Amino acid sequence: MNHQAQSALYDVVIVGAGPAGLAAAVYAASEGLKTLLVEKRAPGGQAGTSSRIENYLGFPNGLSGSELTRRAITQATRFGTEFLSPQEVKSISFQYPYKILTLGDGAVINTRSLLITTGVNYRHLETDGIEKLTGAGVYYGAANTEAQFCKDKAVFIVGGGNSAGQAAMYLSKFASKVIILIRKESLHSTMSSYLIDQIEGTANIEVWGNTQVKEVIGGDSLEKVVVQFNLKQNCEGFEAAALFVFIGAQPVSTWLPDDVIKDNKGFVSTGREMSSLKDFKKIWKLEREPYLLETSIPGVFAAGDVRSGAMNRVASAVGEGAMAISFVHKYLAEI
Repeated sequence: MNHQAQSALYDVVIVGAGPAGLAAAVYAASEGLKTLLVEKRAPGGQAGTSSRIENYLGFPNGLSGSELTRRAITQATRFGTEFLSPQEVKSISFQYPYKILTLGDGAVINTRSLLITTGVNYRHLETDGIEKLTGAGVYYGAANTEAQFCKDKAVFIVGGGNSAGQAAMYLSKFASKVIILIRKESLHSTMSSYLIDQIEGTANIEVWGNTQVKEVIGGDSLEKVVVQFNLKQNCEGFEAAALFVFIGAQPVSTWLPDDVIKDNKGFVSTGREMSSLKDFKKIWKLEREPYLLETSIPGVFAAGDVRSGAMNRVASAVGEGAMAISFVHKYLAEI
């Protein structure tokens, strides 16, 4: 574990060592870029906490998030990536063509390009057994890929927002029964009416109000969800193939300066769609349009879950991290 950078200037600094950041570090270093990877906590991000990732390409029997992270760190450092952890980027300033990073210990680092891969912080469900089964039947965020594992089985969803409703509608095409658990009496104060109408018109979706998850039970994967009714002591266990948690996610982007444009939820905006935003032309000074994963600051890129429009999957984050380095090369050729 290193806390201090070995150089004052890098070709690319990657902030965040989740799947996107780790993939970017592998590709950047292997292609000859002087690369620094900075991680505030432990490497792996949200994926690193998963006890089992079943759907990652090339691992038919699945693997743990910690194992995937260990392999990626080993690969990145073997190619020459310098890795700082735990270390935090406190602020960024821009002096074209350099990006100047101030770290938590006051150290200052200069880089020609910057990649933001800080991901999101999902609100975690606090209940017995949840940590052991995260990634092995308990999932945070999107439900598209896991739906195939739920065919003709019962699944539970925790959360009453639109993302929970959209997941319920999608899962209803595969699961025998989809049960939405909410602490409130109904969905009407938290979900759009069109989704409520769709849910009410779908025979295999049920909404259980005034409920919460008391415990999740399973060995290698989820087997039962214990539900507490009326938010009191009476509980009952139900067989379940999966539990999907939609109780909120916050992008880790508050540390970025205002010149890095974000959407109304705080996710970092990238690519040509920014050209329609009112502040973009005041900030962007180049004649060309931003590259696909480039932010409103030339040479500053974003990939993975922190990026507006990201798919919230490990594989897509890895793909974006690798793709971002191809745009870094294009940018570095310009300066």
